[in-house]
Amino acid sequence: MNKFLAVLLCTTVISSAAGAALAQDKLTVGVSWNNFQEERWKTDEAAIKAVLDAAGATYISADAQSSAGKQLTDIESLISQGADAIIVLAQDSDAVGPAVAAAVAEGIPVVGYDRLIENPDAFYLTFDNKEVGRMQAQAVFAAQPTGNYVFIKGNGADPNADFLFAGQMEVLKPAIDSGAIKNVGEAYTDNWNPEVAQANMEQFLTANDNKVDAVVASNDGTAGGAIAALTAQGLAGSVPVSGQDGDHAALNRIALGTQTVSVWKDARELGKKAAEVALELAGGTALDAVTGGTKFSGGPKGVEMNSFFIAPVAITKDNLNVVIDAGWVTKDVVCQGVAAGTVAACN
Repeated sequence: MNKFLAVLLCTTVISSAAGAALAQDKLTVGVSWNNFQEERWKTDEAAIKAVLDAAGATYISADAQSSAGKQLTDIESLISQGADAIIVLAQDSDAVGPAVAAAVAEGIPVVGYDRLIENPDAFYLTFDNKEVGRMQAQAVFAAQPTGNYVFIKGNGADPNADFLFAGQMEVLKPAIDSGAIKNVGEAYTDNWNPEVAQANMEQFLTANDNKVDAVVASNDGTAGGAIAALTAQGLAGSVPVSGQDGDHAALNRIALGTQTVSVWKDARELGKKAAEVALELAGGTALDAVTGGTKFSGGPKGVEMNSFFIAPVAITKDNLNVVIDAGWVTKDVVCQGVAAGTVAACN
């Protein structure tokens, strides 16, 4: 072979290999959101994108708009767009299974985000939801240790709804068994929809002649719906109500006295960790070698999964300064409409 041609061929091969390596270094992470219209997920997305931007990775996403069927096609689309890893916030943890299996079959790692997707080939990233449930029940029980309780649960297709309820029952079952507390109403809330929660709460109030002493609501959206129903009956502020997520409106309700607790799950930390895990997995790290990972087998099917849990924080009127000092929310938002001298964080 002509020496010049040989050198040219060798150079071309080396250049092509280097180009391929550079192309591989530019990772793409896809996120399938179940319903991006909820306030909470904007915060998560910003945290995910910040990590990916810093790493030089590309972010792509899709919004299932509360449709389990659309989420299946969304994930297929993320696969076809070249995602190297996919973060999935499941609308229906069982229904999304085939799409997750398809991604895994293509060698694309999947991170089950905030909600359990019980597949040993996926990584599970969330807060300790049983502990969230325990914190909700503890705060409500401290405010009202006896009487008629209502349980406004989450979406029945979301395993978190049952994890939360299990944690709540760990705290409250002894008082229920003794008769100190009576469960006078319990219902799932389709899609965690506040309007559904309000309708359920209205029915429970009617069925019990407004004799409801406490409400254990499983997130801030459902808490808001329950409080709207209580407000219509002149009961808001006299009936303790729980929630979670640290929604700005809920934190203001805590300052105003209509909501008792919001278990704050710093979505910035969850989003940050999700992006970090996705990049690790896309880079070839094994599921059981992810930084800080642990084993989890507490799902309905008992499947052992690699996971990571972030600790939640219960926010009440007494420690509202925590979310303000952390930059999660401004003092003006928390303290809007609050009478002077009634809440320490608003002074």
